[in-house]
Amino acid sequence: MAAVPTHLRDLVDEVHDAVSCGESVAINGRSTRTILDHEHSGRVADRVVSAPSGVFEFQPDEMTVRCGAGTTLGELDAVLAAHSQYVNLPGTGTVGGALARGWTSVDRLGRGPVRDVPLESLLVDHRGRLIRLGGPTVKNVTGFDLLRVTVGALGTLGFFGELTLRTRPRAIDSRWFTLDDVDIRRLTEIHTGLYRPSSVLWDGRRVWIHLEGHPADIDDTVARLGLDTTDEPSTPPHRWSMSPAAALQFELSPGDMVEVGVGLVHRREPAPPRPTPLLDVHRRLDEEFDPDRRLNPQIRRFGDGA
Repeated sequence: MAAVPTHLRDLVDEVHDAVSCGESVAINGRSTRTILDHEHSGRVADRVVSAPSGVFEFQPDEMTVRCGAGTTLGELDAVLAAHSQYVNLPGTGTVGGALARGWTSVDRLGRGPVRDVPLESLLVDHRGRLIRLGGPTVKNVTGFDLLRVTVGALGTLGFFGELTLRTRPRAIDSRWFTLDDVDIRRLTEIHTGLYRPSSVLWDGRRVWIHLEGHPADIDDTVARLGLDTTDEPSTPPHRWSMSPAAALQFELSPGDMVEVGVGLVHRREPAPPRPTPLLDVHRRLDEEFDPDRRLNPQIRRFGDGA
């Protein structure tokens, strides 16, 4: 159990007091990340808490930043922008909310997954204790990588209080392009011919490409492929995960969109139930991290009702 810093004392005390009284407790940020209908349990927490905000330490040379989980992404971005850096957390809202949701942007192909962003976290567990996961640098991390398990868990395994995050250099230029009448053969040629694209999206006929880097390099690629400038496309709300090869062979419906090279298909319908062995893993995690279901009870656990 970690020593409790002053800026985390209120959060730890509130959670500890709630669970000691037999109450359930939810953590709330800016409520910018919608809980989808199939994720909502229909229950309401007895108490709502918030994480601290603020940037506590930024080391541009080490490319790390330490902040409260309640820090808004806008506030964090303003601090990092002064040194031409950013963190790979999409959308708006808070740092803790982005990691609790765990959804990457459509730039996962080039920027990687959200679970790779945090290096260390101070997490409040189901007993109101503060525990440290990960380490401030990769070389200091030992044992099981429990930090990544908590990313995308919607706060059901613990509440983020403080986080140390990786930062990245900002690209000099960033632009979206499109090309029509692209079949799978042409798509493969385009994808393999691009140098480190941030995103390649395809709806079975049209391709969208996000390129980041030096303007001259982007211009050369545009001229070579005959790309047209466009805006970032919108995607359906649900994500079906599969292998990259399977995603390209998936039978797309109108409005569907594939993240090429990633293995995600964006659809209007929720994905089918997960395989039973995977559900068993989630159940065991819930039993270990929150056996009484006191943390974020509004979230439907994997396998509830199954």
